[in-house]
Amino acid sequence: MAKHYSPLVCLVMVPLCIALAGCMPGLPSAQMDVKPADYSQLSGWEREDHLQLFKMLAEECQRIDHLPAGTFLGGASTLPSGKNVEEWKGVCTAVKTGAVDQPAQARQFFEAWFQPYLITKQAFYTGYYDPEVPASLTKGGEYQVPLYRRPADLLHGRNAAGELEFGHWVDAVFRPYDDRATINAGSLEGKGLELAWLKSPVDLLFLQTQGSGRLRLPDGGELFVGYDGRNGRPYVPVGRILVRRGAMRAEDVSVKTIRAWLETHPDQVKSVLESNPSYVFFRSVERKAGEGPVGGFGIALQAQRSLAIDRHFVSYGMPVWVEINDKGRDGQAVSWAHMTFAQDSGSDIRGAGRGDLFLGEGEKAATIAGDMKVYGRMFVLAPRLSLPNAPNVGASTASASGGQTAK
Repeated sequence: MAKHYSPLVCLVMVPLCIALAGCMPGLPSAQMDVKPADYSQLSGWEREDHLQLFKMLAEECQRIDHLPAGTFLGGASTLPSGKNVEEWKGVCTAVKTGAVDQPAQARQFFEAWFQPYLITKQAFYTGYYDPEVPASLTKGGEYQVPLYRRPADLLHGRNAAGELEFGHWVDAVFRPYDDRATINAGSLEGKGLELAWLKSPVDLLFLQTQGSGRLRLPDGGELFVGYDGRNGRPYVPVGRILVRRGAMRAEDVSVKTIRAWLETHPDQVKSVLESNPSYVFFRSVERKAGEGPVGGFGIALQAQRSLAIDRHFVSYGMPVWVEINDKGRDGQAVSWAHMTFAQDSGSDIRGAGRGDLFLGEGEKAATIAGDMKVYGRMFVLAPRLSLPNAPNVGASTASASGGQTAK
């Protein structure tokens, strides 16, 4: 449940090792063992909704087209392409100029323009969701827990290693912002930062863990909120804290069991939550009807199609084939294979083959996300820079018919 998902925001210019890097800054690449694969190795590829996938790719290309030249999207050094916007030019030009309106055409497009690579390390998948939390715009009654906006003096940028850091200046030294215990003690009171008021610190915990959500107001209205930074302190999952304290076994940790334990041990909630010094701030956001929260890539997330990844290994925008073959918490076999897109990232999503699947909103999504800890395979589809002797989409896709990878 360690998420902290964030929309893209421009960095604040600060001196020393905090470097301005633009609206989508770079970060160090890492090595990842991969090997070329064929579409025949993607179990169920022929049954996919290829037209839907093409439409998602077109939306991604619109996003890429608006990014500055030279923007680094992430990705391992061992992947041949897709790590910067220039390497998407061929694909995105073909998306805009080709007439793809049939499922077969969409399938052929992917097979022509993308080369699958299998990540040789076993993949590990979890899930996250869009929570709904009761809230009020004014303090009173049972609404006593503040949901804070980002403080004006909270800055962020890249350190010398290229990693994103949050903090503020204290006596000419850039340090992390107040920790959770200090904020709970009232360090932000009286600054007008209250965006809303919640009923419970447990509700705040899960909203901060997911990084976005909807606030259900007493009059039936709703307010959408999104991630707007964190305090720069290390994130310690509450499940890990409870396991260390002997309150539950590691294999029993889930959203449901954590919430149940906290609700039945109100005298220990403060101590447990403050053992995680990390703190997330929010802003109000606009959403269209039925639209998901905006992920790190700047695109609204789609249930079971958007994946959070570690950008050291997988580039934003990259199509990612997810295959899950494992047993669920109930011991029943879990098998799931579909195309997703790398459109988000998270503070606890680390390593090659690590993915966190966005599951949408509602109680069912929350339950599945809380229980999801499964293994399988991960394929990343690297975009081709160009296609030889293929002046247009029709010509380029014709060479990929029959499910064969274009060489």
